[in-house]
Amino acid sequence: MFMLVAVGSWGLRKGSEGEHSRDLNRSCRASPACLPSKIMKRQNPPERPTPLSRRDFLRGGALVSLGAAAAPAVARELEAEGQAPGSPDGKRQRGRHKIQLRINGTEREVQVEPRTSLLEALRTHLSPPMTGTKLVCDGGNCGACTVLLDGEPAASCMVLAVDAADHQVRTIEGEGDPTDMSPMQSAFCEHDGMMCGFCTSGFIMSLTAAVEANPKANEQELREACAGNLCRCGTYPQVFESALAAVRGNR
Repeated sequence: MFMLVAVGSWGLRKGSEGEHSRDLNRSCRASPACLPSKIMKRQNPPERPTPLSRRDFLRGGALVSLGAAAAPAVARELEAEGQAPGSPDGKRQRGRHKIQLRINGTEREVQVEPRTSLLEALRTHLSPPMTGTKLVCDGGNCGACTVLLDGEPAASCMVLAVDAADHQVRTIEGEGDPTDMSPMQSAFCEHDGMMCGFCTSGFIMSLTAAVEANPKANEQELREACAGNLCRCGTYPQVFESALAAVRGNR
Protein backbone atom coordinates (compact mmCIF):
# COMPACT_ATOMS: atom_id res chain seq x y z
CA MET A 1 0.00 0.00 0.00
CA PHE A 2 2.78 2.40 0.92
CA MET A 3 4.63 1.59 -2.30
CA LEU A 4 1.57 2.39 -4.44
CA VAL A 5 1.12 5.78 -2.76
CA ALA A 6 4.81 6.63 -3.24
CA VAL A 7 4.77 5.62 -6.89
CA GLY A 8 1.58 7.59 -7.48
CA SER A 9 2.95 10.76 -5.90
CA TRP A 10 6.19 10.43 -7.88
CA GLY A 11 4.22 10.09 -11.10
CA LEU A 12 2.13 13.16 -10.34
CA ARG A 13 5.29 15.15 -9.56
CA LYS A 14 6.95 14.12 -12.79
CA GLY A 15 3.80 14.96 -14.74
CA SER A 16 3.64 18.46 -13.24
CA GLU A 17 7.35 19.00 -13.90
CA GLY A 18 6.86 18.02 -17.54
CA GLU A 19 3.99 20.41 -17.99
CA HIS A 20 6.05 23.17 -16.34
CA SER A 21 8.97 22.58 -18.69
CA ARG A 22 6.67 22.68 -21.71
CA ASP A 23 5.16 26.00 -20.53
CA LEU A 24 8.66 27.37 -19.95
CA ASN A 25 9.73 26.42 -23.46
CA ARG A 26 6.71 28.11 -24.96
CA SER A 27 7.35 31.30 -22.98
CA CYS A 28 11.02 31.30 -23.99
CA ARG A 29 10.11 30.99 -27.64
CA ALA A 30 7.79 33.99 -27.29
CA SER A 31 10.25 36.14 -25.29
CA PRO A 32 13.31 37.76 -27.00
CA ALA A 33 15.25 37.37 -23.76
CA CYS A 34 15.30 33.57 -24.22
CA LEU A 35 16.49 33.66 -27.85
CA PRO A 36 19.97 32.35 -28.64
CA SER A 37 22.76 34.87 -28.79
CA LYS A 38 23.26 34.35 -32.56
CA ILE A 39 19.66 35.35 -33.23
CA MET A 40 19.91 38.35 -30.91
CA LYS A 41 22.95 39.60 -32.81
CA ARG A 42 20.91 39.77 -36.01
CA GLN A 43 18.57 42.37 -34.54
CA ASN A 44 19.58 46.03 -34.95
CA PRO A 45 19.77 47.70 -31.53
CA PRO A 46 18.79 51.41 -31.36
CA GLU A 47 21.65 53.81 -31.90
CA ARG A 48 22.84 55.55 -28.78
CA PRO A 49 24.48 59.00 -28.78
CA THR A 50 28.21 58.94 -28.43
CA PRO A 51 29.08 59.74 -24.80
CA LEU A 52 31.16 62.83 -24.09
CA SER A 53 34.75 61.83 -23.60
CA ARG A 54 36.94 63.19 -20.86
CA ARG A 55 39.15 64.88 -23.45
CA ASP A 56 36.22 66.70 -25.07
CA PHE A 57 34.95 67.81 -21.68
CA LEU A 58 38.33 69.28 -20.69
CA ARG A 59 38.75 70.96 -24.07
CA GLY A 60 35.33 72.65 -23.80
CA GLY A 61 35.97 73.81 -20.26
CA ALA A 62 39.29 75.35 -21.27
CA LEU A 63 37.68 77.30 -24.14
CA VAL A 64 34.96 78.69 -21.88
CA SER A 65 37.53 79.75 -19.29
CA LEU A 66 39.67 81.50 -21.89
CA GLY A 67 36.65 83.36 -23.30
CA ALA A 68 35.55 84.57 -19.87
CA ALA A 69 39.06 85.75 -19.03
CA ALA A 70 39.44 87.67 -22.30
CA ALA A 71 36.02 89.40 -22.26
CA PRO A 72 36.91 92.21 -19.78
CA ALA A 73 40.10 93.04 -21.66
CA VAL A 74 38.23 93.26 -24.98
CA ALA A 75 35.58 95.51 -23.42
CA ARG A 76 38.27 97.84 -22.03
CA GLU A 77 39.94 98.08 -25.43
CA LEU A 78 36.64 98.93 -27.13
CA GLU A 79 35.84 101.56 -24.54
CA ALA A 80 39.31 103.09 -24.89
CA GLU A 81 38.83 103.29 -28.65
CA GLY A 82 35.39 104.90 -28.31
CA GLN A 83 33.62 101.88 -29.77
CA ALA A 84 31.64 100.78 -26.74
CA PRO A 85 28.53 98.95 -27.87
CA GLY A 86 25.04 100.06 -26.89
CA SER A 87 25.16 103.75 -27.86
CA PRO A 88 24.48 105.20 -31.33
CA ASP A 89 27.63 107.34 -31.50
CA GLY A 90 29.88 104.62 -30.09
CA LYS A 91 30.43 106.47 -26.81
CA ARG A 92 29.21 105.21 -23.49
CA GLN A 93 26.90 107.63 -21.70
CA ARG A 94 26.92 107.79 -17.93
CA GLY A 95 25.38 110.09 -15.35
CA ARG A 96 23.05 112.97 -16.05
CA HIS A 97 23.07 115.07 -19.18
CA LYS A 98 21.44 118.37 -20.02
CA ILE A 99 18.92 118.20 -22.83
CA GLN A 100 16.42 120.63 -24.31
CA LEU A 101 12.81 119.56 -24.55
CA ARG A 102 10.28 121.59 -26.52
CA ILE A 103 7.18 121.19 -24.37
CA ASN A 104 3.97 122.95 -25.39
CA GLY A 105 5.95 125.31 -27.61
CA THR A 106 8.46 126.28 -24.92
CA GLU A 107 12.08 125.20 -24.61
CA ARG A 108 12.72 123.54 -21.27
CA GLU A 109 16.13 122.43 -20.04
CA VAL A 110 16.28 119.27 -17.98
CA GLN A 111 19.01 117.03 -16.61
CA VAL A 112 18.30 113.34 -17.10
CA GLU A 113 20.07 110.02 -17.26
CA PRO A 114 20.03 108.14 -20.57
CA ARG A 115 17.53 105.68 -19.10
CA THR A 116 15.05 108.35 -17.92
CA SER A 117 11.65 108.16 -19.58
CA LEU A 118 9.85 111.21 -20.89
CA LEU A 119 7.15 110.66 -18.27
CA GLU A 120 9.68 110.73 -15.45
CA ALA A 121 11.36 113.79 -16.90
CA LEU A 122 8.04 115.65 -17.00
CA ARG A 123 6.93 114.69 -13.52
CA THR A 124 10.15 114.69 -11.48
CA HIS A 125 12.99 116.39 -13.35
CA LEU A 126 11.36 119.57 -14.62
CA SER A 127 11.18 122.61 -12.38
CA PRO A 128 8.35 123.25 -11.81
CA PRO A 129 7.15 119.68 -12.55
CA MET A 130 4.34 118.93 -14.98
CA THR A 131 2.21 116.31 -13.23
CA GLY A 132 -0.85 116.40 -15.50
CA THR A 133 0.56 113.39 -17.35
CA LYS A 134 -0.20 110.49 -15.01
CA LEU A 135 1.96 107.55 -13.97
CA VAL A 136 -0.23 104.46 -13.67
CA CYS A 137 1.06 101.22 -15.23
CA ASP A 138 4.53 102.41 -16.33
CA GLY A 139 4.46 99.78 -19.05
CA GLY A 140 2.62 101.35 -21.98
CA ASN A 141 -0.59 99.39 -21.31
CA CYS A 142 -3.10 101.89 -19.89
CA GLY A 143 -2.64 105.10 -21.88
CA ALA A 144 -2.82 107.39 -18.83
CA CYS A 145 0.57 108.91 -19.70
CA THR A 146 -0.35 109.73 -23.30
CA VAL A 147 1.26 112.85 -24.76
CA LEU A 148 1.52 114.04 -28.34
CA LEU A 149 4.86 113.76 -30.11
CA ASP A 150 4.71 115.79 -33.31
CA GLY A 151 0.93 115.55 -33.13
CA GLU A 152 0.79 111.76 -32.69
CA PRO A 153 -0.26 110.05 -29.43
CA ALA A 154 2.59 108.31 -27.60
CA ALA A 155 2.95 106.60 -24.23
CA SER A 156 5.48 108.82 -22.49
CA CYS A 157 6.47 106.03 -20.10
CA MET A 158 7.85 104.12 -23.10
CA VAL A 159 9.76 107.03 -24.68
CA LEU A 160 13.21 108.02 -23.50
CA ALA A 161 13.59 111.69 -22.68
CA VAL A 162 16.74 111.91 -24.80
CA ASP A 163 14.81 110.56 -27.80
CA ALA A 164 12.14 113.24 -27.40
CA ALA A 165 14.64 116.10 -27.56
CA ASP A 166 14.13 116.61 -31.31
CA HIS A 167 10.32 116.44 -31.21
CA GLN A 168 7.41 118.67 -30.32
CA VAL A 169 5.92 117.50 -27.04
CA ARG A 170 2.35 118.41 -26.10
CA THR A 171 0.94 117.63 -22.67
CA ILE A 172 -2.41 118.20 -21.02
CA GLU A 173 -1.08 121.44 -19.50
CA GLY A 174 -0.69 122.86 -22.99
CA GLU A 175 -4.32 122.23 -23.94
CA GLY A 176 -5.75 124.79 -21.56
CA ASP A 177 -6.34 125.76 -17.95
CA PRO A 178 -9.49 126.10 -15.82
CA THR A 179 -10.03 129.65 -17.11
CA ASP A 180 -9.40 128.85 -20.77
CA MET A 181 -10.09 125.19 -21.56
CA SER A 182 -9.85 123.53 -24.95
CA PRO A 183 -13.07 122.31 -26.65
CA MET A 184 -12.28 118.72 -25.64
CA GLN A 185 -11.64 119.68 -22.02
CA SER A 186 -14.86 121.70 -21.88
CA ALA A 187 -16.84 118.78 -23.35
CA PHE A 188 -15.43 116.40 -20.72
CA CYS A 189 -16.53 118.76 -17.96
CA GLU A 190 -20.01 119.31 -19.42
CA HIS A 191 -20.75 115.62 -20.02
CA ASP A 192 -19.07 114.12 -16.94
CA GLY A 193 -16.38 112.37 -18.97
CA MET A 194 -14.24 111.73 -15.91
CA MET A 195 -14.42 109.85 -12.64
CA CYS A 196 -11.20 109.47 -10.63
CA GLY A 197 -9.23 111.52 -13.15
CA PHE A 198 -6.16 109.30 -13.55
CA CYS A 199 -7.03 108.33 -17.13
CA THR A 200 -8.66 111.63 -18.15
CA SER A 201 -5.57 113.43 -19.45
CA GLY A 202 -4.63 110.43 -21.59
CA PHE A 203 -8.11 110.22 -23.11
CA ILE A 204 -8.16 113.94 -23.84
CA MET A 205 -4.78 113.84 -25.59
CA SER A 206 -5.68 110.81 -27.72
CA LEU A 207 -9.08 112.21 -28.69
CA THR A 208 -7.62 115.66 -29.37
CA ALA A 209 -5.17 114.15 -31.86
CA ALA A 210 -8.01 112.23 -33.54
CA VAL A 211 -10.24 115.31 -33.88
CA GLU A 212 -7.37 117.43 -35.17
CA ALA A 213 -6.61 114.78 -37.81
CA ASN A 214 -10.30 114.41 -38.72
CA PRO A 215 -12.61 117.20 -37.44
CA LYS A 216 -15.66 115.17 -38.61
CA ALA A 217 -14.72 111.90 -36.94
CA ASN A 218 -17.61 109.58 -36.08
CA GLU A 219 -18.02 107.54 -32.91
CA GLN A 220 -16.34 104.44 -34.32
CA GLU A 221 -13.28 106.44 -35.36
CA LEU A 222 -13.13 108.07 -31.92
CA ARG A 223 -13.33 104.68 -30.24
CA GLU A 224 -10.47 103.39 -32.35
CA ALA A 225 -8.41 106.50 -31.60
CA CYS A 226 -8.42 105.80 -27.86
CA ALA A 227 -8.29 102.01 -28.04
CA GLY A 228 -5.07 102.09 -26.04
CA ASN A 229 -6.61 104.11 -23.19
CA LEU A 230 -8.19 102.27 -20.28
CA CYS A 231 -10.71 103.59 -17.75
CA ARG A 232 -10.91 101.42 -14.66
CA CYS A 233 -13.95 103.36 -13.44
CA GLY A 234 -15.94 102.37 -16.54
CA THR A 235 -16.76 105.89 -17.71
CA TYR A 236 -16.58 104.99 -21.41
CA PRO A 237 -20.13 106.11 -22.36
CA GLN A 238 -19.51 109.61 -20.99
CA VAL A 239 -16.05 109.71 -22.56
CA PHE A 240 -17.39 109.04 -26.05
CA GLU A 241 -20.34 111.37 -25.49
CA SER A 242 -17.88 114.12 -24.57
CA ALA A 243 -15.78 113.43 -27.65
CA LEU A 244 -18.81 113.53 -29.95
CA ALA A 245 -19.87 116.82 -28.36
CA ALA A 246 -16.44 118.25 -29.09
CA VAL A 247 -16.74 117.10 -32.72
CA ARG A 248 -20.18 118.71 -33.03
CA GLY A 249 -18.74 121.94 -31.64
CA ASN A 250 -16.16 121.99 -34.45
CA ARG A 251 -18.81 121.86 -37.20
